[in-house]
Amino acid sequence: MENKLVYTGKTKNVYALDNGNYLLKFKDDCTGKDGVFDPGENSVGLTIDGVGDVNLRMSIYFFEKVNAAGIKTHYISADLANTTMEVLPAKAFGKGLEVICRHKAVGSFYRRYSDYIEEGADLPAYVETTFKNDEKGDPLVTKDGLVDLGVMTAEQYDDIKKMTQDITQIVADDLKEKGMVLYDIKFEFGYDANGDVMLIDEIASGNMRVYKDGQYIDPMTLSELFFA
Repeated sequence: MENKLVYTGKTKNVYALDNGNYLLKFKDDCTGKDGVFDPGENSVGLTIDGVGDVNLRMSIYFFEKVNAAGIKTHYISADLANTTMEVLPAKAFGKGLEVICRHKAVGSFYRRYSDYIEEGADLPAYVETTFKNDEKGDPLVTKDGLVDLGVMTAEQYDDIKKMTQDITQIVADDLKEKGMVLYDIKFEFGYDANGDVMLIDEIASGNMRVYKDGQYIDPMTLSELFFA
């Protein structure tokens, strides 16, 4: 079966399969700057041997849990030997949308709203959406904005919000069992031919902010602790 490269991403390449599905090839390239890993950076800054493997392992682990919980995802199967994941076709919302769920007031949320909340304060699974646009600094967009701009329907937004909160709780509960606390996590969603929303991309340590004993855990250390 000849796989056709359809997209070269920063941390994954995407191939079209003959059966209509897609194949994601996880790479060891990481986003960062000046050789320092940073999940928030928009360019590849370094290569870490094995990072593609651990990102795939964690994604498999959580996608299987999320699917088992009856939440729709694009995940079908994976091949650890080749660091690939077979996924269902999905259309992105607009030109790309990131959905963040926050359990604690840190990072950009705290910088924006520090007049109203203490740093590190609890949040009730607060969901926010940002357009993926490096030049514009990934601007925040509200439900009304998404609907009025024709990016999604109100029903699709409601589905995304509920799915985000449910998936975040699955991840948070799992990390809590391992003595870690999830502060926030970033997801991507798409939709199928029927317009049904599904979780896409990955669920990996580079997309979450996690603390242990009050200390931030970098993504590679998090992956090691997770699978220890």
